[in-house]
Amino acid sequence: MTISQRMDIHAVDPEAYKPMMALEHYVHSGSLGEALIGLVKFRASQINGCAYCLDMHGRECRAAGVDQRKIDVLGGWHEAPALYTEREQAALALTEEVTRISEHGVSDATWQRVQAAFSEKETVQLLMGISAINVWNRLAITAHLDLPKKA
Repeated sequence: MTISQRMDIHAVDPEAYKPMMALEHYVHSGSLGEALIGLVKFRASQINGCAYCLDMHGRECRAAGVDQRKIDVLGGWHEAPALYTEREQAALALTEEVTRISEHGVSDATWQRVQAAFSEKETVQLLMGISAINVWNRLAITAHLDLPKKA
């Protein structure tokens, strides 16, 4: 089965990505750090099955200094808590529940875990980052964005 790109959103309307880029600027200008943001984006992209975003955020994780083992095991992070910090675990739990929000919402236990690991402002930044990657995943999957020729 061959999957071809359906649409190049940027080519159709260069203005379309501007609000998303402003959101990205907000998320990346905060205090979460590129490694944590990369893990959150990679995990949401795993759940959503977005090859384009997995390719991109895997490279971003490595560039931010995330150990390859953390990336390799990310889909089973619950089984390997020693590999991930408390902040990473709290962020990943929130990422999973927000990404799958229609299943059970966000539990009080996860929310309390996030509140213990992050300031209120960081919690907002984290929630905005999780929301952004879910939008990007939906755009990329719907448009069937082609992977770059070289990684």
